[in-house]
Amino acid sequence: MGYCYTRDSGLFALADGMGGHPEGEVASQVALQTMAALFQRDAKPMLRDPLRFLHDAIIAGHHQLLRYATEKALIDTPRTTVVACVLQNGAAYWAHCGDSRLYFVRGDKLIARTRDHSYSELQETLNGVVPLGERFNRNVLFTCLGSPGKPVVDTVGPMLMQSGDRVLLCSDGLWGSVPDQVIADQLATRPISDAVPELVEQALRRAGSKSDNVTVLAVEWESSEDYDSTKAISTQTLGEEVFASTIQASVLGQEPDELDEAEIERSIREINEAIKRSSQKKT
Repeated sequence: MGYCYTRDSGLFALADGMGGHPEGEVASQVALQTMAALFQRDAKPMLRDPLRFLHDAIIAGHHQLLRYATEKALIDTPRTTVVACVLQNGAAYWAHCGDSRLYFVRGDKLIARTRDHSYSELQETLNGVVPLGERFNRNVLFTCLGSPGKPVVDTVGPMLMQSGDRVLLCSDGLWGSVPDQVIADQLATRPISDAVPELVEQALRRAGSKSDNVTVLAVEWESSEDYDSTKAISTQTLGEEVFASTIQASVLGQEPDELDEAEIERSIREINEAIKRSSQKKT
């Protein structure tokens, strides 16, 4: 997960590599790296068309994964879900592919949530009009990045923001253990700096030893009258060409099909080393 910003636009993104396929941790990293590179290229200092950007950036990540699998001669392609949100001009725009989710809370109400690209969500949406039958595993995704077919990407926006609105992005490790209403209640009643760690702890406690990775990223929208210069960094002082990012190894000024292979390889090594260190600590 991570975020990028310029003076006038912010991108928040999360990807969850899929088990059962090779190098899921690489898939999620490549997806975010591609998105960050495109955001740096296109946000000058804001995106001309946020919804088109989100769609094209997600598809570009998909093509990067296909290219990676081909160059590495992998039998199967690394796969990942992704959810991303752009905040710009006082509005939110978001897109997703797979079952990583976005929750939008205003006041004490959950006013929007992404719909998973799973057979269970599809069946619920169709409301029994088109029975799927028992042969379908309800939790299986029917689309993701890295799959043989073109990914399904759902986009929403613009959603005009109001002071106090909160947006949360998460992996299925959170919502698979913590009900939607609990997620919404925590966001509605607690500062996000408290709500997010509490939600993560709840998910880990409820899932126990069977817990999937729990990844959460949240942001709160404040109006200009709420701004406190002593407690925040203002992007208004940034130049038009300034770009900042927490997403590792974003690539300067390159097209998505020209991302530096050395950068990807370095990211893979760092990820594998982190996994190795984590495994050693557990043992």
